Amino acid sequence: MIKGVEEKDIAECAKVIRESFATVAEEFGFTVENAPRFTAFATTEDRLKYHLLEEHRPMFAFYDKGNIVGYYSLFVQNDKQCELNNLSVIPAYRHRGIGEKLLKHSFETAEELNCTKINIGIVEENNVLRKWYESFGFVHTGTQKFDFFPFTCGYMEKCLATFQQPDFHGNRKKK
Repeated sequence: MIKGVEEKDIAECAKVIRESFATVAEEFGFTVENAPRFTAFATTEDRLKYHLLEEHRPMFAFYDKGNIVGYYSLFVQNDKQCELNNLSVIPAYRHRGIGEKLLKHSFETAEELNCTKINIGIVEENNVLRKWYESFGFVHTGTQKFDFFPFTCGYMEKCLATFQQPDFHGNRKKK
């Protein structure tokens, strides 16, 4: 079940993000020394609290038997775009469709927030992840190399469905 994150959930969400991104760090050889700003090492409860309480980012968690096993947030921008952040599923729950459910939920949430495009940044060298996002309609838009990361940041975007004006019954149809 997917539910909105509340302040009391922050510690568990931070743990889920760090645990999920730790597998990427291990696979690609990222350490706290060579990539201290990588999500597996840089996600803190304070940072997530700031995102929730100060930036008012929509945050959602996937629950299984009362435990958070997946997470994502959206950073809504002024230009009808949003950025998908920290989509994650803990390793023990992967390959069960939870990531897909969270991703599709993010599309619906973004559309409800009147966003027409959703952006994401990934580890460019992670071809499996890139292909996964492409399978949901994301298009690769570029890369950027930062001195503080031992990898290249890849950027992707997906245009979301736009809605026509309501018909005479009040129903909105996707174009």
